[in-house]
Amino acid sequence: MKFEVLTVGTLAVRCYLVYCPETRETAIIDPGGDEGKILSVLREKGLEPKYILATHGHADHVCGAWWLRRKLGIPVAMHEADDAFFRQPEAMAIFAAWGFEPNEPADLLLKDGEVVPLGTTVRLRVIHTPGHSPGSVCFYDGEQYLFTGDTLFVGAVGRADLPGGDFQQMLRSIEEKILPLPDDTVICPGHDYGDKPFSTLAEEKRTNPYIVEFILGR
Repeated sequence: MKFEVLTVGTLAVRCYLVYCPETRETAIIDPGGDEGKILSVLREKGLEPKYILATHGHADHVCGAWWLRRKLGIPVAMHEADDAFFRQPEAMAIFAAWGFEPNEPADLLLKDGEVVPLGTTVRLRVIHTPGHSPGSVCFYDGEQYLFTGDTLFVGAVGRADLPGGDFQQMLRSIEEKILPLPDDTVICPGHDYGDKPFSTLAEEKRTNPYIVEFILGR
């Protein structure tokens, strides 16, 4: 597996272009704006987009998804809980106030444990990690890389004060779904909020105050 990282949109979302090096089949994870920039990198690298994957339904992470869907003719995939939740009036009103258009329905509804195939070598496993939102997920390549969206950052965790957020549930998700992964798993977060762009699970167990104090310190 290989990937490219782009910082996109007004809230500096990290969009990942994850691809199979043999076939160039690509998943666009969290296209939060700057659609032209994403298209340019796809063309420059000779990548073949197959899916648009959302780690969650917050508009800053998916506001470019449906434009790219129409342009590229590929499906948008989101966990079923967020697909429903973020088209409810309360959620739409908040993101409209932030200047975002309402989410359109997803084409593919993801479930925990489902596998998204890319080419001959890449299999991204869906890990449902609710808490930042009801349908937050991480995508795990099964070997080294975990794309965590806004569930886990370098040195921090996602906010839980927006509609659908639940801090205790997010801590349980991290404890039960992320911490059991191998220590050398590379954390690829949805924003570059830490003192470096990437981390490992071992480093987060040692230094992330939310893990150290709220989970391991219990």
